[in-house]
Amino acid sequence: MKKQEIELEEQEAEHGEKMVEIKVRFWTSNLAEGKDAIFPKYARANGVVRMQPNKAHNIVPKSPKPFNSLMELPSVIEKVLIDHGITLYESPKMRKYLTSVKPHKTKPKHK
Repeated sequence: MKKQEIELEEQEAEHGEKMVEIKVRFWTSNLAEGKDAIFPKYARANGVVRMQPNKAHNIVPKSPKPFNSLMELPSVIEKVLIDHGITLYESPKMRKYLTSVKPHKTKPKHK
């Protein structure tokens, strides 16, 4: 089966704007007792994921999406990418185990 091709228009991008970037931020509030105090290198296992702005990719960030545990992080990252219209292509390593071809039934072999 032949892979589907998509027609896209190429454009130039300056250094620093070629990548699509998200930011993961972890809350540090209420760990230390003092007002505006922190414990260096300590954070909660929850926070927000936000898209970084990028003129070359026409990305204007929307509201950050919260996550409440590290287990939620992949799905929240996926939601942020989808909300901003980002399309991902598989990497060479992922091609080893991904396919876009749907399996179909074959006739059973008779013995």
